Amino acid sequence: MSDTLITSLPEVPYATPRLSSPRTHLVRASDHLWRVQDDDGRVLGHLRLVPHPLGIRYRAERLHLATATFRLVGDFWNPDDVVAALRAG
Repeated sequence: MSDTLITSLPEVPYATPRLSSPRTHLVRASDHLWRVQDDDGRVLGHLRLVPHPLGIRYRAERLHLATATFRLVGDFWNPDDVVAALRAG
């Protein structure tokens, strides 16, 4: 048995995470990044897969246009929590 930790994601595209709300959907932006959109097509933010020693985490981010960088909203174990955080903020 190996005790190695996951430090990076493999270079394969992951399946799109499933959301419980039919009002929100994900649109792939890259191998490990999705745009979170509501029914009207408005982008709420982004969901990114992040490696963690206990498994894959879901990161909520917002694009800051002035600096063209992503701002961290939070890390979660559930993709639905990402959507809730992006809706709340």
